[in-house]
Amino acid sequence: MSFVEYSDLIQDGDVAIIYLGHDSMMPVKVQQGAQTQTRYGAIRHSTDLIGQRYGSKVTCSKGGWVHVLHPTPELWTITLPHRTQILYTTDIATITMMLELKPGSIVCESGTGSGSLSHAILRTIAPTGHLHTVEFHQQRAEKVAEEFREHHVDHLVTVRNQDVCKDGFGVTGVADAVFLDIPSPWEAVGHAKTTMKKQGGRLCSFSPCIEQVQRTCEALADQGFEEISTLEVLLRVHDVRTVSLPLPDFGPDPSAPAPPDADSKAPNSASVTIKTTTPPREIPGHTGYLTFATKPRT
Repeated sequence: MSFVEYSDLIQDGDVAIIYLGHDSMMPVKVQQGAQTQTRYGAIRHSTDLIGQRYGSKVTCSKGGWVHVLHPTPELWTITLPHRTQILYTTDIATITMMLELKPGSIVCESGTGSGSLSHAILRTIAPTGHLHTVEFHQQRAEKVAEEFREHHVDHLVTVRNQDVCKDGFGVTGVADAVFLDIPSPWEAVGHAKTTMKKQGGRLCSFSPCIEQVQRTCEALADQGFEEISTLEVLLRVHDVRTVSLPLPDFGPDPSAPAPPDADSKAPNSASVTIKTTTPPREIPGHTGYLTFATKPRT
C-alpha cells in the first residue's frame, strides 16, 4: 500500500479506509491479530482484512457490513486525525492546478500541519518529484514524518522542524513552487524567493484574514513577484430529488372536434415526474483567501 501507488491486496501494516457510509469513514492500520470495533460489530484484521482485495465488502461480527477502501489523499483528508485546521479538497484542487504541479516538480511547503495538502502534493509530483515541508511545532513535525513512513511516501518528502520565517526552507534555488500556510506569510516571502529556481516558479499563500492578504501582496510586490492575484473558492453542492409537477391546462383546442361530453368540467389532473436539483438552504462560507504570484526568470 502506498498513497501514490495502487495495490490490489490488503497487507499487514497497510493503512486502509473503513467505509461505513458516505458521511462516515475511518482510517485503520492493519495489524495481524488486531480488531477494529464499528457500529456493525468487530472487524478481525487477520481473517477479514489481510489478503482481501481493496474494495471488498466485509461482514462484521454483528452481521452488518462495511467496505474497505484503498487510501487516497482525498479519503485521508476526510478521515485524518486533526492536529491543526486543515485544507480540504476544494481548495487543494485549486492550489494544485494554480501552482502548475506535475510529476517531477520540486515543492516547498510551510506549515505542514496535519499533512492534508502534503499528501495531495506528493501524489501529484510522484514518482520523481520531491516535497520539502517545514513545520514549526516539533511534535507535529515528528507525527507527520511518522505518517509519511507508514504511508510509504517518505522517499518523496523531507520534513524539517524549524521556523520558516527565520530559517527558511533549508534549500536554495530548487523549488518549482512554494506554498505558505502560516500566520505571517509576508515574513517568509523573501525565503520563498530564495528557495525557488532561477527559471522562476509559482507561489501560493493561504490566509483566513484579508489583512494578512494585504501585507503578503505588498511583500510579494516588493520582492519582484508578478501576476499577483487573490481568490477564494466557495463550494455549493446541489441535492438531486424527484418532484411531481402538474401539467398546465391551456383550455380546449379550437381546431379539434368537441368530445361527446364537452359540457363536463372535469379538472385537469395530469402531471409529470422529473428529476431536479435544489441548492442548499445554507452554504458553507469563507475558508481562506488564496494568493498566487509568479517569480520571473532571473
